[in-house]
Amino acid sequence: MNRSIFTILTAGALATIAFDMFGQALSPLFGFAKLAPVGLATSTLNTIFGSVPKGGGDMMHFITGLILYPLGYLLVARPLQKKIMPILPWPLTAVAYGIGLWVFALYFVAHLIAGNPPFLGWTGITYVAFWGHILYALVAAFVIERGPRALQ
Repeated sequence: MNRSIFTILTAGALATIAFDMFGQALSPLFGFAKLAPVGLATSTLNTIFGSVPKGGGDMMHFITGLILYPLGYLLVARPLQKKIMPILPWPLTAVAYGIGLWVFALYFVAHLIAGNPPFLGWTGITYVAFWGHILYALVAAFVIERGPRALQ
C-alpha cells in the first residue's frame, strides 16, 4: 500500500513538474501561449464557492496534479483500456488519457463550471494545453507503469 501511494505521488509530482515547465516556461520561451492552471483553478473555485482564500487555486492545482489525475489513469483509464483493447500499449493509453484530461479541463471545468468559452475560445492556450496534458499523462503513466525504480 505504501509503495502504491509513493508511486502515485511520484507520478503526479513528476508529471505536474513536466506540465508546468512545458506550459509556463518552455512554451512562452518559444513564443507560444503560457498556461495558467492556477488561474483556472482559482476561477473555478470562485465560481463554485463565491470566493476563495489566497492559495486556494494553487492547492487545487497541486491536489489535482499530484493525486487526482494519476488516480484517474490508474483506476479508470488503464482498467478500461485493458477491458476494451488489451493489446494497446500503455503509451497510447496515456496519450488518449491526456486528451481526455484536456477535454475535461478545457470544456468541463473551464467552460461548464468557470464560464469561459469552450476550449478557451480555441486560442493559443488551447493548443499548449493540449500538448501539456498529453505530456502530463505520458510522464505519469511512465512512472505508474514502470514504477519509481525506472527513474534510478
